[in-house]
Amino acid sequence: MVKNNMVRVNPKIGRWRNLWIFVCILFVGTLYFNCSPKYSNLSPPIEEFQEFSTSGDTLVSGKWWEVFNDEKLNTLIDTAMQSNLNLAARWQQFIASRASVRSQTSNRWPTLEASAQTARTLPEPDFVGGENTQLGFFSSYEVDLWGRIGTAINAERFRSEASYFDYEALSLSLSAEIATTWYQLQAAKKQLKITEDQIKTNEAIIKLIRSRFVGGQIRAVDILRQAQLLESTKEQKIIFETNVELLKNQLSVLLGRQPQIQLSLDGSSLPNISQLPDAGLPLDLVRRRPDVKQSFALLLAADRDMASAVLSKYPRLSLSGRGQLRSNNFDNLFDNWAYSLAGNLLAPIFYGGRLSAEADRATAIKEQRLYEYGQATLIAFREVEDAMVQDVKQTERLENIGRQLELAEKSNKQLRVEFLNGFSPYLDVLLGLDQEQQLRRDFVSAQLQHIQIRIALYRALAGGFDTGRTIENQKSKVDELYEQ
Repeated sequence: MVKNNMVRVNPKIGRWRNLWIFVCILFVGTLYFNCSPKYSNLSPPIEEFQEFSTSGDTLVSGKWWEVFNDEKLNTLIDTAMQSNLNLAARWQQFIASRASVRSQTSNRWPTLEASAQTARTLPEPDFVGGENTQLGFFSSYEVDLWGRIGTAINAERFRSEASYFDYEALSLSLSAEIATTWYQLQAAKKQLKITEDQIKTNEAIIKLIRSRFVGGQIRAVDILRQAQLLESTKEQKIIFETNVELLKNQLSVLLGRQPQIQLSLDGSSLPNISQLPDAGLPLDLVRRRPDVKQSFALLLAADRDMASAVLSKYPRLSLSGRGQLRSNNFDNLFDNWAYSLAGNLLAPIFYGGRLSAEADRATAIKEQRLYEYGQATLIAFREVEDAMVQDVKQTERLENIGRQLELAEKSNKQLRVEFLNGFSPYLDVLLGLDQEQQLRRDFVSAQLQHIQIRIALYRALAGGFDTGRTIENQKSKVDELYEQ
C-alpha cells in the first residue's frame, strides 16, 4: 500500500513558497491578458455605404410572399418549409455543426477514463495465486492559459451560426423558387387559355373566308395563310400544355413529393403588383440578409482560427492524475492502492516552422473571408439595385405593350370592317390578327416577368423567417456583434 507521510514545513520556507506561488500567478495572469487576442468588429472592405437610388414606401415583412394575398401560394410555401428534402438536409447539417460545437467545448473539461485488467500467468509464480488484477482511473486536464481552447470553441460556434444562416438563405431561396414556379404555372395556364380562344377565332375566320371564296370574293392563298396561322397557334398550344405539366412536376419535387402525384393547383391567377417596397438603409440590409450574415460568421470563425493558431505557439500547462488498485487475487484487491498527481508544462521550441506556417495560413484565410464578406455585401446591394431598376422599367414596358394591344384591337376592328366592305385586302387583316394575338401572349409574358422581378426584389430585401424548425436559445452572436 502506498501511503503519504506528513512532513512539517518550516514557517519561513512556507512564506517564501506562498510568495513564489503568488508571483507565478501574477506573471501568468499578466501574460494571459497581454497575449490573449483582442477582438473587434470586422467591417467589409467598402469605403462608405451609399443609399439605394430607388425606393418605395411599403415595408417588406419576413414572409414577403404574403403581400400577394394568395392563399394557395401561402399553403405551398408553408408545406415546402417542412417537406422539401434539400431544406431538411441543410437543417441536419446545422444540427451536425452544433454537435461539433459541443465536441469542441468538451476540451474545457477534464477527461476521466477507467481501466480494468486481469490476467493469469502460467506457470503460476511461486506456485501460488496466478491472477494479476488492476482497477484504475486516469484524468487529464489542460489549463487554458492563453485562451487557445476558448478561441477554438468560439470559432466552431461561429461556423455553426454560419451553417444556420446557410439554412435561412436556402429557405429564402426556396420560397422565391416556389413563388416563381407557381406564377409561371399560372401564366402558362393563362397563355394556354388565350391560345385556345385564338384557335377558335382562327377556325371561325377560316369558315368565313371559305364562304367568301365560293363567292369569288377572296383568293385561295388567303385561305392557306389563315390555315397557316391556325396551325401556328396550335403549335403554341402544345408548347403551353407542355409547360403546364412540367411546372406541375417541378412544384411537386419542391414540395418533396413524387411528380406522379397530381397536386390540386387550381383556383389562382396572376396577382396585381403593388407599389415598390421600401429598400431601407444599406446597413440594415447587411444586418438582415442571411447570406451576408453567413459570410460574416465565416469571417469571425476565421478570425478566431487565426488567433488559435497564434496561441498554439505559447506554452501549454496540463495536469494529470492516476489512481490504481492492484492485487494478485480478488480477495485483497481493495487493500493495495496507489495514486499520482502530475503537472506538465510543454513549450514548443522547434517544429520546423510548422506552427508559424499554420498561423500564416490562418491569417490568409481570414483575409480571404474578409474579401468574400465584402463581395457578398456588394452582391446584395447590386441585387437590390438591379431589381429596383428592372421593376420600374418593366412597369413602363407593360404600359407600352398595353397601349400597343389597345391600338391593335382598334386597328383590327377597322380592318375587318374595310375587308367586309371590300376596301382592304385580306392580307392586312391576317397580319393585324397575327400581331394582336402575339401581343396578347407578350402581355402575359411581360406580366409574369414583372412578377418574377418583384419576387427577386422581395428576396433581395428580405431576411430570415420562421420555418417551423426551431432550436432553443438561437440568439445569434453574429446578430449581437451587428447590434454593437
